[in-house]
Amino acid sequence: MKKIFYSAAVIAVMSLSSCYVNTFNVGKGAQSNVSVSKWNHYLIDGLAPLSVSNPNELAAGASDYTVTIKHSFVNGLLAALTFGIYTPTTTVVTK
Repeated sequence: MKKIFYSAAVIAVMSLSSCYVNTFNVGKGAQSNVSVSKWNHYLIDGLAPLSVSNPNELAAGASDYTVTIKHSFVNGLLAALTFGIYTPTTTVVTK
């Protein structure tokens, strides 16, 4: 019984570890707390992009900003419900 519990716990931890965040600065990075976000749409576990946001367009001409690309809980939930056919991510630009 303990072996089954430990196996289930390891599988749960491994499946929840797929949420990720990638952050990088352009110029000096964010100078205020104004942020704009947009979803990126992919098919087949991210292999085929449908619509990907452009951080330069989201920055609206700002020369210093921070870009965060993340796979949030809601993004992961949608990917799980569609069995990886639709896998969105979110791009957040903070100026």
